[in-house]
Amino acid sequence: MEMKRITRSLKIAAAFFAALFCLFLGITVGSVSISPGDMLAIVRSHMPRGELPEGISAITASILWNLRMPRAVMAFLVGAALSMSGAVMQSVLRNPLASSFTLGVSSGASLSAALVILTGFTLPLVGQGTVILCGFLGGLLTVFLAMAIAQCFDRNFGNTTVILTGMVLSLFVNALLTLVTSFSREHLQQVVFWQMGSFSGQNWGNCALMALILPVFLLVLMHYGSEMDLMTFGEDQAISAGVDLKKVRIILISVSALLTGASVSFVGVIDFVDLIVPHVVRRLFGSRHTLVIPMCALLGGAFMVLADLVARTVVSPRELAIGAVTALIGAPFFAFVYFSRRKGP
Repeated sequence: MEMKRITRSLKIAAAFFAALFCLFLGITVGSVSISPGDMLAIVRSHMPRGELPEGISAITASILWNLRMPRAVMAFLVGAALSMSGAVMQSVLRNPLASSFTLGVSSGASLSAALVILTGFTLPLVGQGTVILCGFLGGLLTVFLAMAIAQCFDRNFGNTTVILTGMVLSLFVNALLTLVTSFSREHLQQVVFWQMGSFSGQNWGNCALMALILPVFLLVLMHYGSEMDLMTFGEDQAISAGVDLKKVRIILISVSALLTGASVSFVGVIDFVDLIVPHVVRRLFGSRHTLVIPMCALLGGAFMVLADLVARTVVSPRELAIGAVTALIGAPFFAFVYFSRRKGP
């Protein structure tokens, strides 16, 4: 027993340092290489009474502080949010293919954002953040609509009903999106690129918003860790253990949708992260959600930073859509996991 605790502690420490190392790579590696010493000097220069050393140009400092760091931090936060969301949905719905995207977050957010882009609509106080706000609200509205429809057909709010309702509604919303974009081809590239995701143009304000959201939802999910543990064994076992299945399921699906909706609204649609990372975490750390959720945040953030690094460097000075990179990595991996599970021993 003591040996298992030591091994688990070593794994947690390794995950923590791996996440820090990935974040460090995301900040320093690029078309302009920045040494670790210069990075620390630039960071210190933005502290109270800090000054930029003479050997470092203002352009290099601006690239790191205004472009690289917000981008890498946002990638880490979004990767953490999506991975946590995926872990929750897979546990609550007891389906390895389940995610908030399955319930229509990406479809609803994409349709809302496309309508804003195509019409040029802006809210008075929000301005350029209208796309972000409408994408967030559209994604959440689609999920809650899917949950309401599922509850009409199944008062017990069964897993299969929820998944099928979300998939049907997602297909319907995607059809509306295709119809809307076909009428405005001049904006087609912008809409498609938003659907593929990108971390370009992120700033410290967006990072601060995500950094405020993430810890709150992390604590909520940790609070329901034991309920998720019971739900993974089946509905009957959870009910017999005293879990208010319907209430807990609605709360957890809502939190998962909020995490995904916030991520999608800032950076667009990024698939597969919420499917891959929870599987890897469970293989490494077991199935206890009080450990799975924070480890998903760490490894999901690290994975997203590396994926974004590939997206902006592999064909530099051009940039790949981050969704394409995660799909190229994620689709073969998930196919391997899925078919290996079917093959059995």
